[in-house]
Amino acid sequence: MPPDYGKMKKLHQWLPAEGCLTKNAQRSIIERRFFTLPAQLGYPQLRVRKKESMKLPELTIGSFTAKIPLIQGGMSIRVSTSALAVPVAECGGIGTIGGSGIPVAELQEDIRRAKEATKGIIAVNIMYAMKNFYNLVIGSIEAGVDMIITGAGFSRDIFRIGKEHKIPIISIVSSADFATLAEKFGAAAIIVEAAEAGGHLGTDKPLREIFPEVRKVVTKVPLIAAGGITDGFDMAEIMDKYGADGVQIASRFVLSEECSVSQEFKDVYLRAQKEDIINVQSPVGMTGRAIRTPFIERMERGEDIAVKECKYKCLKKCNYKYCISERLMASCQGDVDNGLVFSGANAYKMKEILPVQEIFRQFVRDAESVYKEEGK
Repeated sequence: MPPDYGKMKKLHQWLPAEGCLTKNAQRSIIERRFFTLPAQLGYPQLRVRKKESMKLPELTIGSFTAKIPLIQGGMSIRVSTSALAVPVAECGGIGTIGGSGIPVAELQEDIRRAKEATKGIIAVNIMYAMKNFYNLVIGSIEAGVDMIITGAGFSRDIFRIGKEHKIPIISIVSSADFATLAEKFGAAAIIVEAAEAGGHLGTDKPLREIFPEVRKVVTKVPLIAAGGITDGFDMAEIMDKYGADGVQIASRFVLSEECSVSQEFKDVYLRAQKEDIINVQSPVGMTGRAIRTPFIERMERGEDIAVKECKYKCLKKCNYKYCISERLMASCQGDVDNGLVFSGANAYKMKEILPVQEIFRQFVRDAESVYKEEGK
């Protein structure tokens, strides 16, 4: 029988909640070959033999290999900068700079800053919906980025550019059909982004429903899961049970010490309850997931929040319901009352700000404590 990841997570959560074991004792329960599951989980006096845990596999995309199969999501505008991407890369993951909504020169400077600071893998995420998509892509390549991640639309030309410049292109998709096209046209890897993700959404299907559909059709390149993955137990489950080659995680890294958004932005995350995380309509023409702020409340009441003047001319198509660049930048800089704060569906579960290194340590520890257990 495959491991029950939900019960394993409950076990891990139960231990500190009881307050009866030291940290070393808790760790030994997770790591040793035998442990006793508590009666609270329906396993009275049941002693379970646990196979030796296995290390997480590496993630190879093109000519690059990440020691930890984790991509940090590229959040815009100015949420994922080199300040966050560098420590992620140093920890063995793929650090991603959010490249949408900023000038090409600014993006190039940030990529160069990251490449000078680490020998790890640095990617950039650029939305196809951006009017200057091509310039951002070419500018990123010229600045020395290692790989390009793109979604919010589908471009065939991006794969040609990738081949010409020998740079891996990673496609974000939300359906088996688009995954098939991406693999056909030359994607070096594919990210399946499900309904639990933050920001712009391409589907209303949850990860555990949509991922198996895509897994059936993608056979030649790494397939990465994204949306609602909050800890190492989720990571192990989606890799072990569903066959993902890696995961992409974004919201957890907002609550890192290195993320350069304002403290007010982070406080919105820390205060968020489940009911505060809702879907909103974006001027891009897509649904987005965000945490309720006074700005969203005004939008819900039907107040006039329309753009009086288009300052940025950033999107290929915009309905001008409001200026998304203006609202995203406002929250990033601390004006959350007038800003838009994108988040994943499970952001309410995250209640502490940690260093990136500690986030990685916890993810790897928890994932490897259950990865490839019984029945694998």
